[in-house]
Amino acid sequence: MSLEVACVRAREAAARWFLESGIQEPSGGVARYYRTDLGRNHRISTEITGYAVSFLTWLFRLTGEPRLLEAATRAGNFLVRQAWDPEAALFPFEYAMDGDSAEPLAYFFDNAIVVRGLLALWRVTGRSQLLETAARCGRTMAREFDTANGFSAALWLPTKVPAPRDERWSRNPGCYHLKAALAWRELALAGVEGNFREFYWRALRYAVATHEQFLPATAEPGVMDRLHAYSYFLEGLLACADEPECRQTLRNGIERARERLEQVAPLFERGDVRAQLLRVRLFADALGIAPLAEEEAEREVARILEFQADDQDPRVSGGFYFGRTPSGWLPFVNPYTTAFAVQALEMWRQRRMGQFQPQWQELI
Repeated sequence: MSLEVACVRAREAAARWFLESGIQEPSGGVARYYRTDLGRNHRISTEITGYAVSFLTWLFRLTGEPRLLEAATRAGNFLVRQAWDPEAALFPFEYAMDGDSAEPLAYFFDNAIVVRGLLALWRVTGRSQLLETAARCGRTMAREFDTANGFSAALWLPTKVPAPRDERWSRNPGCYHLKAALAWRELALAGVEGNFREFYWRALRYAVATHEQFLPATAEPGVMDRLHAYSYFLEGLLACADEPECRQTLRNGIERARERLEQVAPLFERGDVRAQLLRVRLFADALGIAPLAEEEAEREVARILEFQADDQDPRVSGGFYFGRTPSGWLPFVNPYTTAFAVQALEMWRQRRMGQFQPQWQELI
């Protein structure tokens, strides 16, 4: 079987997993992941539901399968009708109907992913509620998370007091917030009133000034998690790829991330990082920033395909595993890993056919 055919089959299996595995709860919300060792979903995540809306909408536009748009719409409805906090004008971190939720936090990054998901669905359906909610959330993000140096990573709800920083990258400002700032660029492109384009450029200046300190110099397993976040920074740079400084930063960042990935992968390898880096490299190649050799791209595609589960259990089969260590797969089948992987595989397939169009708004 050719790699191109394998990519199509992987896409079809992943679509079935999203539609039939139960990873999307009856409410329309999408669980953070499925635990293979426990046989159940984790709590619903607004961020992951936002990614699911983007992915399902993109996949619907690609294939025309009505069930994908229906699933995307159910997820979008969940976000604007149930998860949305109208008083805070933000989306909380997690959602649980039984009250079994995590800390009452709203993350800057998560809200941006939801905004981008709502905008993706709005561009297909034209529903005004999606655009209106996205615009209100985008304005709140600019107002409430702003600091003199970057953006607060998380706020307590309902007070909107910044949550204390700790050793986790997700609880600190960083260059990875540049992907979140893509939400502002998209709101500006949608014609929403506000200074959204300048918000993106502010985030860009901070990210470029700080990104070199984000990745540790060591090659320990924990660096893989930082590579995941650093790849968000590289993705965020794609919206300014016509600027010489952005092009050079992207070129250097890709090489830094690629080298570190190969150093750490024998100890701990994440499927989303492989997929993220391949997507960025496909864009950089198409934009004339950094060439990607065909044989190297094929090796990355084959490596990503290894992460897809092939199992008799429909709750697992077709989804992509989060990561692996020398002792085996970690017990998490992740929606966002699946989305990133399928999109990377499809973009590579389109490149082979001479059809790939490097439009950063398509990036899930």
